[in-house]
Amino acid sequence: MLTTLNADRAALRQALLSPRSVAIVGQSDDATKTTGRPLKYLRQAGYRGTIYPINARRDTVLGERAYRSISALPEVPDHAYVVVPTEAVIDTVAECGKAGVKVATILAAGFSETGADGAAREERLKEIAAETGIRIVGPSSLGVVNLREGVVLTANAAFAEPDIPVGRTFVASHSGTMIGALMSRGKAKGVGFAGLVSIGNEVDLSIGEICSATLDDPDIDSYLLFLESIRNAAHLREFALGAAARNKSVVAYKLGRSAVARELAVTHTGALAGEDDVASAFLADCGIARVESLEALLEALPLVRRTPIRAVGARAPRVAALTTTAGGAIMVVDPLAMRGVDVAQPSAETFARFAAAGIAATPARIVDLTIIGARYEVYKGALDIITTAPEFDMVVAVVGSSARFQPELAVKPIIDSANAAKPIAAFLVPEAPEALLRLSEAGVPSFRTPEACADAIAAALARRAPKPAIAAPQASGGGRVLDELEAYALLDRLGVPRSPALALDATVTQAPALPFAYPVAVKVLSADIPHKTEAGGVALNVRDGDALVAAIRAMRETVKERTGITPQRVLVAPMISGIGEALIGYRVDREVGPLIMVAAGGVYTEIYRDRSLRLAPVDLGDAHAMIAEVKAFATLRGFRGKPAGDLDALAKAIVALSQLALQNDPAIAEAEVNPLIVRHDGVVAVDALVKLL
Repeated sequence: MLTTLNADRAALRQALLSPRSVAIVGQSDDATKTTGRPLKYLRQAGYRGTIYPINARRDTVLGERAYRSISALPEVPDHAYVVVPTEAVIDTVAECGKAGVKVATILAAGFSETGADGAAREERLKEIAAETGIRIVGPSSLGVVNLREGVVLTANAAFAEPDIPVGRTFVASHSGTMIGALMSRGKAKGVGFAGLVSIGNEVDLSIGEICSATLDDPDIDSYLLFLESIRNAAHLREFALGAAARNKSVVAYKLGRSAVARELAVTHTGALAGEDDVASAFLADCGIARVESLEALLEALPLVRRTPIRAVGARAPRVAALTTTAGGAIMVVDPLAMRGVDVAQPSAETFARFAAAGIAATPARIVDLTIIGARYEVYKGALDIITTAPEFDMVVAVVGSSARFQPELAVKPIIDSANAAKPIAAFLVPEAPEALLRLSEAGVPSFRTPEACADAIAAALARRAPKPAIAAPQASGGGRVLDELEAYALLDRLGVPRSPALALDATVTQAPALPFAYPVAVKVLSADIPHKTEAGGVALNVRDGDALVAAIRAMRETVKERTGITPQRVLVAPMISGIGEALIGYRVDREVGPLIMVAAGGVYTEIYRDRSLRLAPVDLGDAHAMIAEVKAFATLRGFRGKPAGDLDALAKAIVALSQLALQNDPAIAEAEVNPLIVRHDGVVAVDALVKLL
């Protein structure tokens, strides 16, 4: 099976990126037009394969022989770049498929993004691929580029650029414009690429499949992804696992950081885990470093390569800041702090080592060597000390004006420390292209802006070891919402501790004996009323039997008035207090699959949006790491002498709920405990909401 998979990937890579022959269907005779560029660029790049321009109305294009159709060619090309208008795409791709063309890349837009007619065209393309075996890139693809072999099969105007540098990084982008933007920006920075592919709509070939096809290419050691959304998540995850196994780093930039939920959901978890939050969790659990800026996308890879993935349960990473200009260092420290990265003060032992080496350094979070540090022996000596200090995981070296006026001298100590025990990120305060080039050539991660530097550092430190994929749960429950008693039964099976509870008829006129003491909480018990508080279906601190009957009567009237539903049952449970409240939630996302979330609990949880998210299931190490990411849980650690909460019990509850990812009897679409009361000796669920898949 593995041999067949590798053979399929090799065949795809050959046809896609190393075709022996290509057809350009719709090639124009006018080189200034978009459809006139592919032939020009292939010739300019020195492509050594056979090119077949196809134009249904001309015998020649750009001075070369043209053919009228695929069927008129003397051989079947490996790859066809289809640059005909939208209305001609279906027939053209069908002809390519019947002829045996292995890959077709489609330039035209006008498919699912345009409405029902476009979606129908897209479905027809999928049918053609299934019927004939042809693989399709696009639609809306600006093409495929393999710079090592001159395969510049693109209509992107940026590739008119001469002397494009060649590197060892492969670029895959949903946006066609971005392959040209990254190439040109990379050239300005001295960064080259091995190949670039504009993916477009992913009607057939996905980013994950295309990147996977290149994994065994010895001339590719890293990947940059420009994502508009997470599509075909299983393929992307498979690629990420393959890249990690081969020690090939992946950095991604994804558009759309809005907090809008990706779909209406029954639980708070749906509102808290919006599309971008899900994407971040997915990329992190795939071992992919996600950056927030285009600048960092281009500059982060050297730092990501040098930064090992931290072990689960390790302490929070710490960064040292070393500089000759305190103001310049603060420019990096501030955006790092905004990203939750700790720029820490060196230990007393480290400052003692500075003193022993004759290096003046005032105890502070930023190690400012002042102007004296511009001397090679001072800066290099300080780097030798701080890169071996056990309290740090990374060093950011900030260089002042000397980087511009004495570039060789200013960055030499950093270059000579390139192989230090800890990764070094260099930020140059002035515009200093020569110094940046020297650092880049030496393989030192270097940054032109403080924002990109902080972005890359945060992304490199936030990576997690990739998690293997699991089989997605299969729908079996018709989307039914369980009432709270049924939800409690599910918690019992999972081993999540929950409050005792008793169901009563909502027309009760005399309080029964309760198996627990007053005061109690009363809640409406109905699968049709998932959010009880908003419906007026919750009464707390009910003190005795008479108050219980009165509370049920009032609740019955209020709920009917607000929802139109007359409650038939209520749930009575003891009032339970603790040190704090948490929310733990599970849901199956339609793209990335099962997710587990922990957040600050209570009725205001959606306002504060203080939460942590992972792909499910998780283990205890993951669960503790999630707890550490929720700011509100600092109060559960014995804040200012107060009692500490049982975080081990909270972690076990997170793990237990995450096991729903492995359950199919029944499969669960969403499940949430809110609040989960955290006590000094355990946790107790006092409300639960479950929806079947």
